[in-house]
Amino acid sequence: MERVDVMRPEETVLIADDSSTFRRSRLFLEAVLRRTPLPQSERGLALADRFLIDPLIYQQRPAELALSGLRPRILLADVVGLGKTLEIGLILGELIRRGRGDRILVVTPQHVLEQFQHEMWSRFSLPLVRLDSVGIERIQREIPAGRNPFTYFKRVIVSIDTLKNVGLYGHHLDSIRWDAVVIDESHNLIGETSLRNRLAKLLASQTDALLLASATPHNGDKKSFAELIRLLDPAAIADVNDYSARDIEHLYLRRTKISPEVRNQTKVGTWADRGPSVPVRLTASPAEERIFAELTEVWLAGDQRAERSVVSRERRLFPYTLLKAFLSSHQALAETVTNRLASKSVVEERERQALERLGELTGAMTDADSAKLAGLVAELKAIGVGPQSELRVVVFSERVATLRWLAAVVPQKLGFKNQNAVRVMHGGCTDTEQQRIVEEFSLEGSPVRLLFTGDVASEGVNLHRQCHHLVHYDLPWSLIRIEQRNGRIDRYGQAFEPEFRALILTSEVDGAKDDRTVAEKLLVREEEAYRSVGTAEAVTGEYLAEREERRLVQDLLAGKSVEESLAAGPEEHDVLLDLLGAVGDSSGEPDPAHAEVLSLFGSTEEFLLEALREVYGSAEDELGMRREGTMIALNAPADLEQRLSDLPRSYLAAQRANGTLRLKVTADRELAKRKLHEALKSDTTIWPDVAYLSDIHPLVDWLVDKVLVRLGRQQAPVLTAAVSEPVFLVQGIYCNRLGQPTVVEWMAISGLPGDPVVRPLGRALEEAGVGPKMPNPNAVVALDDLQKLVPSAIEAARAHLEVQRTHWDEVIAEPLRAYRQRLDQWEQDSLFDVAMIAPQRARREKHVRTTVEEQTALVERLETSGEPMLRLLAVLDGAA
Repeated sequence: MERVDVMRPEETVLIADDSSTFRRSRLFLEAVLRRTPLPQSERGLALADRFLIDPLIYQQRPAELALSGLRPRILLADVVGLGKTLEIGLILGELIRRGRGDRILVVTPQHVLEQFQHEMWSRFSLPLVRLDSVGIERIQREIPAGRNPFTYFKRVIVSIDTLKNVGLYGHHLDSIRWDAVVIDESHNLIGETSLRNRLAKLLASQTDALLLASATPHNGDKKSFAELIRLLDPAAIADVNDYSARDIEHLYLRRTKISPEVRNQTKVGTWADRGPSVPVRLTASPAEERIFAELTEVWLAGDQRAERSVVSRERRLFPYTLLKAFLSSHQALAETVTNRLASKSVVEERERQALERLGELTGAMTDADSAKLAGLVAELKAIGVGPQSELRVVVFSERVATLRWLAAVVPQKLGFKNQNAVRVMHGGCTDTEQQRIVEEFSLEGSPVRLLFTGDVASEGVNLHRQCHHLVHYDLPWSLIRIEQRNGRIDRYGQAFEPEFRALILTSEVDGAKDDRTVAEKLLVREEEAYRSVGTAEAVTGEYLAEREERRLVQDLLAGKSVEESLAAGPEEHDVLLDLLGAVGDSSGEPDPAHAEVLSLFGSTEEFLLEALREVYGSAEDELGMRREGTMIALNAPADLEQRLSDLPRSYLAAQRANGTLRLKVTADRELAKRKLHEALKSDTTIWPDVAYLSDIHPLVDWLVDKVLVRLGRQQAPVLTAAVSEPVFLVQGIYCNRLGQPTVVEWMAISGLPGDPVVRPLGRALEEAGVGPKMPNPNAVVALDDLQKLVPSAIEAARAHLEVQRTHWDEVIAEPLRAYRQRLDQWEQDSLFDVAMIAPQRARREKHVRTTVEEQTALVERLETSGEPMLRLLAVLDGAA
């Protein structure tokens, strides 16, 4: 074992800097400033305007909330389309700047893996390794069998279905801690016994920051929602059946498009106003009327014609399955009938005969008999879809059989000569197929014009980049699902008015339940809810699409109308509405504070260019660096390429020239936006060939490391500057028990040795003229005399920090003290119920005591402790 020696700042060795304009010293100081994490006491946003996103205050609110709490743990519940991915990127960027984002795990549905990875890189310069099926094959090739992949990849994006595979990854997660975990579509975690729920609990216990995101974060049950909140803060809610908005306001944020702050900041060009939802009524053909008559008389006869019904009252849900299949297509109905006959569910001969008769009627129907098919083709032609048009349309259907049939017959009717113009996406597609289809539909240069998709695409997928037309071929019997579908093209970044159409099949059969019975009414109601309250989930109070549809069918079976069903919300409805409506409106609040971040350079680009000159002399010769306007291109050395290896292999391969990775970056926001837009116009990839140079770009991080090692350990340079006496630049840091900085002081100390004066370092640098134009006369520096003053400078810095600690302790301790008080109240409230029987009470008391102990220990670890770390950075000396 090596001997451990304490590095005393008093023993720092001063050295002269002979570099032009003191470039080496200035770069060293800048690198230290960039490498030093922002302290716990700094809650202002440091990077809000440093990424490739619009500076929207409402999208900065989540980062503000995350940084204000005990730990960054919040639930982002903005409705569909507001930009939760961008909000997550902002938070992760702030955590990285604070040294709390080194190890990141992002968990999403499999079909949005690449989309999320693309947004993090193209807008935030944050690379994540994607562990889809292709990524897993890469792991199997590159990592020794049995090794933990999370020790090799520090920033990972993976689907929740892959991650919950205990045999593949589960045992590896037990031994890994994360700085930040993001779980997208977190409503899928609800369910005490589900593998997803258990996975979420494991991850929540092994991460500092936890970001949950969902446009539908609850299922209408207060207890289930409370369990989700407890992942963020186990001591937030004492009684899962009785809590208020005040209990969760530090953990939860929800806005809609009509929220004042959102509405005031979205404008034409960034999010066009939504167009109407147009019902397109289509009269059933004679063949369809015969099926309507059969369904009405035999399967949906109702109580008044019970003697003619072929199913018992206990099995009356199946006829609605038949009805919904038929309202989708005759192909879907034929599949449903065939599957039913092949199953063991049919036990009565009467039902079998009825199914066979229905199958005969369906088999007799041709494509020419489909009013919806004819109506869809007519609508697509009216919109302008065709071989000579660039227009794109997404068509939704609930049935895979319908999707496949439409994809086979529609292109030819529109004049397309081959199948390149159409794609089909459904839950049966692999993860890579789903990602490829979404990418192709997003590329302007792609030949795809029609996307036929099921509700697998109704959550999380961006379909608005080249598309503003959506057709519901059949409508789900759920307001939530309709809203989710519409949100694929009605979202932030949509430049054109989103247009929605729904095909409504009508029948003249007496008593027939056609699309006017349910679907058209839901279409109208969803639009009304959107325009009045911003979201449709509040209408029924069910909050889950599956439960919403199940209740509606049960109400129809009970003889209620759709209007009566929608009007009769459950008892929990009003309580949750009050809860959710009370949290998240920040329209009257001041804008988020911005952190004061010191820098010696006017921009990140300036730092990059000077650092390259310092490290490589002539970067043009050594790295083949070239500048084209505001774009910088260079050949990536092996150690830089390693830092980029998390990005897709296909993307990196496209950047290679003669086997060398040619990295192109720009700090010009307009150029970066244009390159991103051009990528979406291509026919090959959505990844831009020029990356935006944010402060957390791997290239910047790599150069910071390169600059820091240019100076020897425990050495400090001396700069000749416009000062009347020596000024010692000292960094002072207090940390908590987790090693996270709680206080960072940048000090400039003069008046040594007898009468030290401590000033802010930034002001001293400015007054001394430290900058790119300062000359280096290479004057003889009295290093021995300055060296004798080093102990006095360190002592003055230590004394100053001791005085300042009282102030900073109060700033840091205030939220910790507030949490202790909340924890005490939670403990009292949790043990208040005396009605429990003895065994229940004993278990409850044990759980409460354990939680209090764990949270108290956490608070103690977050308090400032120990001695400050002092570091002499440089000395400013006057010219002789």
